[in-house]
Amino acid sequence: MYQIKFGTDGWREIIARDFTVTNVRRVAEATAQWINQTAELQKTCVVGYDCRFGGEMFAKETAMQMADLGIRVSISTGFVSTPMISLAANKLNAGAGIIITASHNPPSYNGYKIKANYGGPAIPSEVSKVEAMIKNEEVLPKLDFDQYVDAGMISFLDMEAMYEEHARKSFDMAALESVSSGLVYDAMYGAGQRIVKKLLPDAEILHGHYNPGFKGRAPEPILKNLPEIGPLIASNDSYKCGLATDGDADRIGFFDENGNFVDSHHLILLLIEYLTEFKGYSGKVVKSFSVSDKVQALCDLKGLESITTKIGFKYICEYMVTDDVLIGAEESGGIAIKGHIPERDGVWMGLVLMEYMAKTGKTVSQLIQDIYAKVGSFAVERYDLHLDNKLKKEIVHNCKSGFYKNFGQYTVTSIEDTDGYKFRLSDGSWVMIRPSGTEPVLRVYSEANSSAASFAILDACKNTILNP
Repeated sequence: MYQIKFGTDGWREIIARDFTVTNVRRVAEATAQWINQTAELQKTCVVGYDCRFGGEMFAKETAMQMADLGIRVSISTGFVSTPMISLAANKLNAGAGIIITASHNPPSYNGYKIKANYGGPAIPSEVSKVEAMIKNEEVLPKLDFDQYVDAGMISFLDMEAMYEEHARKSFDMAALESVSSGLVYDAMYGAGQRIVKKLLPDAEILHGHYNPGFKGRAPEPILKNLPEIGPLIASNDSYKCGLATDGDADRIGFFDENGNFVDSHHLILLLIEYLTEFKGYSGKVVKSFSVSDKVQALCDLKGLESITTKIGFKYICEYMVTDDVLIGAEESGGIAIKGHIPERDGVWMGLVLMEYMAKTGKTVSQLIQDIYAKVGSFAVERYDLHLDNKLKKEIVHNCKSGFYKNFGQYTVTSIEDTDGYKFRLSDGSWVMIRPSGTEPVLRVYSEANSSAASFAILDACKNTILNP
């Protein structure tokens, strides 16, 4: 049978090809076995699904398989975000949380993420145990869904209401209301659509209804996937910022008052500044390998210890549950902060940034200029190269062997290989090459002092690796 393998963030596959009822049952059965065999875990699980095709069906199959092995399941009353599942797992001290989602992947995908009782991704060593328990045969529940409900093994839980209550207690809602009428929120047809309407009813909502096809667009909150929000903000002076979240609402995209996209590198810096200077928080900064060098520069100025991890929030989460961490952050829009669960949360980060605006009375661009005054201006840009596997493997082999000495006019001075290959260049900039862990894509990143300079490096790198 098909071998189920978890990537950087769960198991994801194309619906009906490999993401099937049979395979979901197999991985759910293994998850239940893992809960039962881990003595310190309660024999309970929270299960939910986002807005993708078949989500409710796959969630119910997961719940039945769990119940069949004696795990009491709380299943969501409708679609939920990944952070809602993580929060519920934490508040209920559940043995695990399962969310049926493929996050930001194209609409043809669905997936299965495992969350731990601390409210974040299960650590890699525990996920490996689940993988090892997946049977190479079909497993079937003994009863149907309603029978498990009648038996008290499956019950419904309003996880969105739990999240809303938690948010209202955590934020200055009056301050948020003062800026919420200036917010444009693009839900990308994802699981954040209802909670933002509840918390910020004055916001302008785009794509805030159920559409499991996501209008044919991958629900990843990056500039190319958000063509409406920027021009809308730019056309109306009453709009002050823009927020976007991905399919399961754990990633953030953000726009300033002029409709300009603000990438995660800048958001991380803004959050560090707000948490330290206005909230009085301290702690370590844990960042993935592809994050801007400016984060390290700000940490140095503030005397904060920083740690660099492999790419994948599960690596960041390991530090957040065992150490004093101020912020854990990825380049891809996944950010978690002290005072919340150790989980990426796009809606939560948007609320924090809006609270920052309200408390200071400053615009997003003004806050960014404040950061530039401390660490200097910069830009990180990225190309996603869709290549056949043979060429992708050749490029990765060349990176590993030290084949690349320069990219056009840019000379390589050193190479770091924490996760992928980061080539330090003679002018202080860098370019990084890394194969995606979940898609047939080679990602190429570059940081320089301007967007134009960063794209020039990317173009030189692309030309070199595709024409060796």
